[in-house]
Amino acid sequence: MAKASAANSGPGGKTGVRIVVCGEKGTGKSSLIVTAAADTFPANVPPVLPPTRLPEDFYPDRVPITIIDTPSSVEDRGKLGEELRRADAVVLTYACDRPETLDELSTFWLPELRRLEVKVPVIVVGCKLDLRDENQQVSLEQVMMPIMQQFREIETCIECSALKQIQVKCFNSPLQPSEIVGVKRVVQEKLREGVNERGLTLAGFLFLHALFIEKGRLETTWTVLRKFGYNNDIKLADELIPYSAFKRAPDQSVELTNEAIDFLKGIFELFDADDDNSLRPIEVEDLFSTAPECPWDEAPYKDAAEKTALGGLSLDGFLSEWALMTLLDPARSVENLIYIGYPGDPSSAIRVTRKRRIDRKKQQAERNVFQCFVFGPKKAGKSVLLNSFLGRPFSDNYTPTTDERYAVNVVDQPGGTKKTVVLREIPEEAVAKLLSNKDSLAACDIAVFVHDSSDESSWKRATELLVEVASYGEDTGFEVPCLIVAAKDDLDSFAMAIQDSTRVFTFLVMVLYK
Repeated sequence: MAKASAANSGPGGKTGVRIVVCGEKGTGKSSLIVTAAADTFPANVPPVLPPTRLPEDFYPDRVPITIIDTPSSVEDRGKLGEELRRADAVVLTYACDRPETLDELSTFWLPELRRLEVKVPVIVVGCKLDLRDENQQVSLEQVMMPIMQQFREIETCIECSALKQIQVKCFNSPLQPSEIVGVKRVVQEKLREGVNERGLTLAGFLFLHALFIEKGRLETTWTVLRKFGYNNDIKLADELIPYSAFKRAPDQSVELTNEAIDFLKGIFELFDADDDNSLRPIEVEDLFSTAPECPWDEAPYKDAAEKTALGGLSLDGFLSEWALMTLLDPARSVENLIYIGYPGDPSSAIRVTRKRRIDRKKQQAERNVFQCFVFGPKKAGKSVLLNSFLGRPFSDNYTPTTDERYAVNVVDQPGGTKKTVVLREIPEEAVAKLLSNKDSLAACDIAVFVHDSSDESSWKRATELLVEVASYGEDTGFEVPCLIVAAKDDLDSFAMAIQDSTRVFTFLVMVLYK
């Protein structure tokens, strides 16, 4: 068997884990290690094993794990202390057929770990379960609870037999009917609403795991979390996100499928507790309670969709937020769909659209989400345009936009169809950086250039930006339709505005279609 040291690293640069096994002489330390590594009980084992490397696929994380056996003699206590100080975790053994070895845990071994200032998780393992006297059967919880209350560093406790390869556990085999009845009874005694005619309710399920944690059975909760794909940070493991499903060319985008949209409509109705056809902030928070955080609390999603008078999201606003997240960060969108219980294959929730250049040649788009880049000089009215798109009232207070900002809403089409439009405001000073990327206009369906219709300098700067963007689109092969928007129409327009706009439009036709 291969040997390893703590210096070894696993995939992604993770450092290997050292597990030190210690305990009274004859408690089964070496047999436990060999059986764990080789899946076979050894006929003969030396008093102390050399460092033992577990197979690479022993755990899903594939982190190199080295198990260190230790001597139990008094004269070797110095060496034992050195190994314990280097440990990432400690397995402390006792023999189920020798009660005195269990007593030694609290009278010597656990105090010794504290004296050595070993501050790593401790797992207590009762070995030789097959040798315990049948007339002296006791509950593991009864035995260990007083010790675990005294020594909080104990992570969990198990009893096992290396010879019979049995372990006291609840998983990898279905619960027996009597066990299910017992679990339900425990929950119902403490939390009446935790059980109904179908089994455990959500409240009951959460209570049960709170009970596991309180009693030191953390491995039970971690087993459930890992079963559903969560990693050590209680986030979904990368392998659950179908990254290959949204590989795309620069002028392609990612959208939710009808299947995913139907699921989200059902989720909206489920969490609209007061049936007011909107999700209040507390209802949105409840919806994402199974995710690490609400994904819309920060830019670019915060305040990107239309809100009700009470700050809630209508169904269109709710779906708009999902459309924007899927457009900008499809991996995060799929991840959050899984968090809130999407039932199907995650890759069935999203689709990659046809290339925009093909749509333009065919003069027909199959896309449901369109992205509009909004350009213009300072104080032209770009932010007001975005606010108006979200149904927000006009304000005289001027706050310059320093970072890109998004506004997304659903637009009704003739015939009853709906499309989602995303407005992306580009601050004037950010245009140069945007156009430094040759693919920057690939994601743009239409470019809008806003100018203050009462300010001649605003008009001139808007036309300069228009020419710059249109020319860049031609040079990179990602030409975009352009639209001029005259803002502040309630103010007096300067005399040459209409004539100049005609000249710019003619120039654009020559540039884009020559």
